[in-house]
Amino acid sequence: MATVTVSPKFQVVIPKDVRDGLTLSPGDKVEVIQLEGRIELVPVRSAESMRGFLKRLTNTFERETDRCLP
Repeated sequence: MATVTVSPKFQVVIPKDVRDGLTLSPGDKVEVIQLEGRIELVPVRSAESMRGFLKRLTNTFERETDRCLP
């Protein structure tokens, strides 16, 4: 876990290993969320860039019978 410092202009630098791990580039947008006394930065991704990211997951849960389509 990295520690960053808030500048006098309230700016922070996202560490390189985090940027690389999330494939962030200059100009990318992140959503800032205040949650239970902490700040979370969530990358904003387009629907097109998300295509196929769940390919390896299988649907193994059972639906409740009243939730199934006829």
